[in-house]
Amino acid sequence: MAIIITDECINCGACEPECPNTAIYEGADDWRYSDGTLLKGKVKLPNGKEVDADESQEPVSDEIYFIVPDKCTECKGFHDEPQCAAVCPVDCCVPDDSHVETEEELLGKQRFMHPD
Repeated sequence: MAIIITDECINCGACEPECPNTAIYEGADDWRYSDGTLLKGKVKLPNGKEVDADESQEPVSDEIYFIVPDKCTECKGFHDEPQCAAVCPVDCCVPDDSHVETEEELLGKQRFMHPD
């Protein structure tokens, strides 16, 4: 499953540079599927959604840091544990029960965004 940042977030920003998928953004920031990935132009995501990877997307939150579920792989393929949770001083990076994925799905998403 993806990780979510709860409203206990103190906006310290410790999590953002730790994400190997560039899936974490500061509140109110637009984001792109292409940010920190090899995705470019029109792509079909592993979940079947078709997107323009270079197009700006609406922020998930206007107030606190947020994680884009389509880009979060729980650091599978990079680290043994989610790095955002490992560095969060208030333990607000937790599993997102509304985005449950198997390890195989997470690794597939990681390979899709970083095919090299």
